[in-house]
Order: sequence, then structure tokens, then C-alpha cells
Amino acid sequence: MNYNDLKKLLNNVQNQNTSVDDAIEQLKDLPFKDLGFAIIDNHRELRVGYPEVIYCEGKTVDQVKDIVKFMLTTKNNILATRATEEMFLSVRDFAPEAQFNCLGKVITIEQSPLPKTDSYIVIVSAGTSDLPVVEEAKETALILGNQVKVITDVGVAGIHRLFARLDVIRGAKVVIVIAGMEGALASVVGGLVDKPVIAVPTSVGYGANFNGLSPLLSMLNSCASGVSVVNIDNGFGAAYTASMINRL
Repeated sequence: MNYNDLKKLLNNVQNQNTSVDDAIEQLKDLPFKDLGFAIIDNHRELRVGYPEVIYCEGKTVDQVKDIVKFMLTTKNNILATRATEEMFLSVRDFAPEAQFNCLGKVITIEQSPLPKTDSYIVIVSAGTSDLPVVEEAKETALILGNQVKVITDVGVAGIHRLFARLDVIRGAKVVIVIAGMEGALASVVGGLVDKPVIAVPTSVGYGANFNGLSPLLSMLNSCASGVSVVNIDNGFGAAYTASMINRL
């Protein structure tokens, strides 16, 4: 239940279009619903603007299915990250409208589409190998109601490719930069734009990449101002923060 839903319910009670008993029934699961293995935070959208997101890694197929089943009753948009195809097929059995981004490992169900922002988020990635993180970020930003533009494979090994897209990058309200290897792309972009840059290190790279630790440290040590950094492979976290900035 979000702010508008709660306001509508209270107005209906005030105007005697909804009985007190019916209102209590609708509010019964606020602020949370205990499923036994998970406690769903129904109050989150009211508090922070977006509903709870399902992190699927480590959960069983049945657990994901039961969480989605309950969340469908709340009329919230549903975003499930790090999902498997088996999880998606299980969800699609009772929610045929569910969508699955196989590369990004994201399940989405849009029950209450948010109005799209006038401004947009641009996602810039260094290489094709970074695309799984790009897709997670894109799906997150889209279901949170943002316009999104994606620019891929413009890493520093061929930096002229980046310069050819600067007009699109500079037109965004916030920039997400996704890179593995040494992670230099975030610093380069940070030195070229007057918008906040959210850097995402990826675990893409050979041994000394240390599964993303090298680009993480490079991005944290960026000499470009205005660059902030999220965790390794955390496309979701970058897109969530970018959405909050884009909607200010």
C-alpha cells in the first residue's frame, strides 16, 4: 500500500463509501505479513517510495513463488533479482504477465505502472561481458518508473567509442557506469560530465581483477569528483539510487 492508496482508503471511510470493518480488513497486513520463512514489508512503499524487492539468490523456488503470490495481492509492482529460469517458470504458472530478463536474471510484474520521468538515466558499460549487470540495472530503473538509455561496449581500450556518445551521456540526469577489468571508465566519464556518476565494478576480468576487487578499489580511488560507488556486480543498487536522484 502506497501513500495514494492509503489516502484514498481513508477518504472513502470519511465519506462513508467504505465501512470501518472493510478498512480494517484492508489494513490487516500492515505493516508486514509473516509467511513463516519470510516477513514481507508491506509498509516499505509508504515509507520510502518503492515496494520491497525480492532477492532470489539463496531462496528456494517455492519460497520465491510464495512471496510473489502474496505480493500480487498487494497490487505492488514486483521486482525479483538474481532469479533463475526455474523460478520464473514457477511464477509464470500463476502470473502469466510476468516477464523474465534471462541475461539480467530479473523477474518483473508491473501491476501499477509508475508514470515515466521526463529526465532519463543513462547506463554506460565498458564491455559486452558486463551486460548481465547492465540488464539488472536497466530492469530495475524501468520498473521504478524511469526513462532509460543504454550505451554498451565503450570501454577505455577504444575510448573514441565513448566520445561518439557524449551527447546522450551528458543529457542524462544521472549516469551509471559499469565496468570490470581495472574499472577506469568511471573516472573517465566522471571527468566529462556535470551529473552524478554511480560506478558499478563488475567481477569481469582476469586473475588480478580479484573477482571485481580491483575495479572496486579503482573506482573508490577515482580522482574525478562526483563519482560514487556501489558494491561489485550491484546493478540493482546503482539503479535504485539513480532512480531516487532522477525523481528529485
